[in-house]
Amino acid sequence: MGLYRVRVSTGASLCAGSNNAVQLWLVGQHGEAALASRLRPARGKVEEFKVEVQEYLGPLLFVKLRKRHLLREDAWFCNWISVQGPGAGAAEFTVPCYRWVEGDGVLCLAEGTGRTVLDDPQGLFKKHREEELEERRRLYRWGNWKEGLILTVAGAKIYDLPVDERFLEDKRIDFEASLAKGLADLAVKDSLNILACWDSLDDFNRIFWCGQSKLAERVRDSWKEDALFGYQFLNGANPMLLRRSARLPARLVFPAGMEELQAQLEKELQGGTLYEADFSLLDGIKANVILCSQQHLATPLVMLKLQPDGTLLPMVIQLQLPRQGAPPPPLFLPTDSPMTWLLAKCWVRSSDFQLHELQSHLLRGHLMAEVITVATMRCLPSIHPIFKLLIPHLRYTLEINVRARNGLVSDLGVFDQVVSTGGGGHVELLKQAGALLTYSSFCPPEDLADRGLLGVQSSFYAQDALRLWEITYRYVEGIVNLHYKTDVAVKEDTELQAWCREITEIGLRGAQDRGFPVSLPTRDQVCRFVTMCIFTCTGQHSSVHLGQLDWFSWIPNAPCTMRRPPPTTKDVTLETVMATLPNFHQASLQMSIVWQLGRRQPIMVALGQHKEEYFSDPGPKDVLKKFREELAVMDREIELRNAKLDMPYEYLRPSLVENSVAI
Repeated sequence: MGLYRVRVSTGASLCAGSNNAVQLWLVGQHGEAALASRLRPARGKVEEFKVEVQEYLGPLLFVKLRKRHLLREDAWFCNWISVQGPGAGAAEFTVPCYRWVEGDGVLCLAEGTGRTVLDDPQGLFKKHREEELEERRRLYRWGNWKEGLILTVAGAKIYDLPVDERFLEDKRIDFEASLAKGLADLAVKDSLNILACWDSLDDFNRIFWCGQSKLAERVRDSWKEDALFGYQFLNGANPMLLRRSARLPARLVFPAGMEELQAQLEKELQGGTLYEADFSLLDGIKANVILCSQQHLATPLVMLKLQPDGTLLPMVIQLQLPRQGAPPPPLFLPTDSPMTWLLAKCWVRSSDFQLHELQSHLLRGHLMAEVITVATMRCLPSIHPIFKLLIPHLRYTLEINVRARNGLVSDLGVFDQVVSTGGGGHVELLKQAGALLTYSSFCPPEDLADRGLLGVQSSFYAQDALRLWEITYRYVEGIVNLHYKTDVAVKEDTELQAWCREITEIGLRGAQDRGFPVSLPTRDQVCRFVTMCIFTCTGQHSSVHLGQLDWFSWIPNAPCTMRRPPPTTKDVTLETVMATLPNFHQASLQMSIVWQLGRRQPIMVALGQHKEEYFSDPGPKDVLKKFREELAVMDREIELRNAKLDMPYEYLRPSLVENSVAI
């Protein structure tokens, strides 16, 4: 009984407001009351009103709402609702929504305190949880984009997705405008170059425009240097391949007369300074045919030495695996003629482009984040603390992935048009890479230790990834410890255990034999698993996404395709190199796509800076505040470090890391 103050916040996107009338009900532990006031929510506004309630409601549990329309359905995006009870100093309850309200059904929203199943001994929220998950499982169904891959969300088109997974208008307009600009640039470049000669490496400058980054210009000017070639394995767009050698690779066969090279490699191996990048995953992948022209793939191995000053230099490149009964493939050396050595490095960079885009970026970033998203929506109700912790890091992932499947890796998409692994080879590569996914490889402490990169001072990726993981782990640990006081509480949380199983057994199609857990028996294991999920959707994706514009804009440094087979002799000329690298149309399309996807996004949310507040109680808010403070310190220290570097490394700088896989 008494006077209640109610505030209702509407989103700021273009169509968030509604002309439909909205009715509210307050549901407390001891009663329910329909509010006489009707709302017509205005975009970007907080509506406030006071209402006399005759019933005694007790502590608020839910707010129910219903949007009615007479002539026209008009969806409404509701941010949150807050309710302050009667009496001086009464508690204010916040009810998070952050979703579209459509139709004229009754929507029930729980008060924003995070609650596990065990936090509800009276079963006040039991029915709500069950009904919400039942509805979510109807909306979020598992699909299978290609047989043999990890699962995706069901639905081939954007409008097959639940409405809350789609871009808001500002994001959609920016994305589609940038796509239109990229296609317009491509048309201009094609028209300017269609009759021009394409016979010099400098000719790639004709498509190198539309506001590149300073680092992209540095790459253009220095891409032939061995130091820059080696640097990319440490801190480039794909820092996931390099590892310290434990032995000389079995595939490295030394032809007669190369005993001195073998001795040099053995010496570096004994000193712990020998590293390798092995592209054997490309073996057996069928190369694309573009406009009736056969494209080509290689399976390079690069052996590199780490200098005392941190420079990583290539020592030898093998472009093909040895075959039984065939002569050993040639080994290319820095002492070879400049064009021979340059072409060998171009083959490595083209192979790296393939593995970066398909394995490191699409599979380990986008598709893994999609598994996490679908499992979370199917298994964790919105009242669950782990749902509240994860949901800001899942925003827009499903739509951006559907767009990728419809435009980049679809039949007749960009990969089929200009990439040497297109035409079906990209799907086969994803299948083979998917079978190699391990839990430890998604956890930087274990991954970096396994690859021998801990303590390598010139690996800024390794340093920043490890630190960002540790900051994120403390954030997750803070939330977990607020809601689970013992390991028993973790084991008995049936929703949490079902979520973990859904990821490993269903989404990843039975990945427990590769270390992924099917249960989370302790708080420490919950912290590690949830940190893995957040880091995958934020830092790990950014580390392989943000570098595309810098490293892939100068086409010879990252050729999307190769038009001639790998060399089998060292008789290489400039004409050989130009005939092997992409033609002007292929290069132009690569440049346009790299610009669209790699540019800094004007519509982005930096890590931890989401405005949505899914927790209403002060404990989680304090944990988030500390997380933001630690991120700010890391950001500032990276800025100071980078000021002293010849080539700043920014791909894991918190202010540039996107809060979800949204591009």
